[in-house]
Amino acid sequence: MSRFTSRALGALTAGSLMMVGLQGALAGDHDHSHEHGHDHAHSHGHEHSHDHAHSHDHGNDHAHAHAHDSDIYRGHFDDDQVEDRTLGDWEGDWQSVYSYLQDGTLAPVFEHKAESGDKSAEEYAEYYETGYATDVERIVIDGDTVTFYEDGEAHSADYAYDGYEILEYAAGNRGVRFVFEAEEVDAGMPRYIQFSDHDIYPSDAHHFHLYWGDDREALLEEVTHWPTYYPSELDGDAIVSEMLAH
Repeated sequence: MSRFTSRALGALTAGSLMMVGLQGALAGDHDHSHEHGHDHAHSHGHEHSHDHAHSHDHGNDHAHAHAHDSDIYRGHFDDDQVEDRTLGDWEGDWQSVYSYLQDGTLAPVFEHKAESGDKSAEEYAEYYETGYATDVERIVIDGDTVTFYEDGEAHSADYAYDGYEILEYAAGNRGVRFVFEAEEVDAGMPRYIQFSDHDIYPSDAHHFHLYWGDDREALLEEVTHWPTYYPSELDGDAIVSEMLAH
């Protein structure tokens, strides 16, 4: 039996909220050109009554799910495909990609996007400047402990799983935020952190977008600012290659 229960919250009414690209475009994955207004509402995780081993071994169902991974990556999935996840999916040492944008390393990514997108490379750089901006240059996740590094100074807190939220967009695609709440709020750490990495069930993340703050529901409305993290072992060229591959 899963020990996790996804929390239900009232649906948000955000008809006037300007939604910017979320699933996919965030980390140089692919441009989805959602820079127009979206209404969105929240669909909430149900109680799960099955195990969530990382092997995710469901026989034929599992093979079928992987056949549709590209659809999931683009934000097309059914509610019953979403499963609870643990911090173990994001365990490791992670670096922000923001510095690589600032020093020009990511320029090839924006140039590539401009070849088929509706913006110039400079306009894409400005768009991702807003998305990637952060002072938290490094994050280390070990067990239940999350450590933020800002200007070389470390702050840590232990986090417990607080369910997932399915975000639905008028364009027809959707996203999932996996939410964790601090057991005790320490100085320099947020009460809530919310992960988005384009996966919807247990799997080891290769990169992620992180939202953090003290207001759980307000964070679900944040779609223009999505600090993005890749493994700290990768250099700038490797990150560019990863982004171009998607």
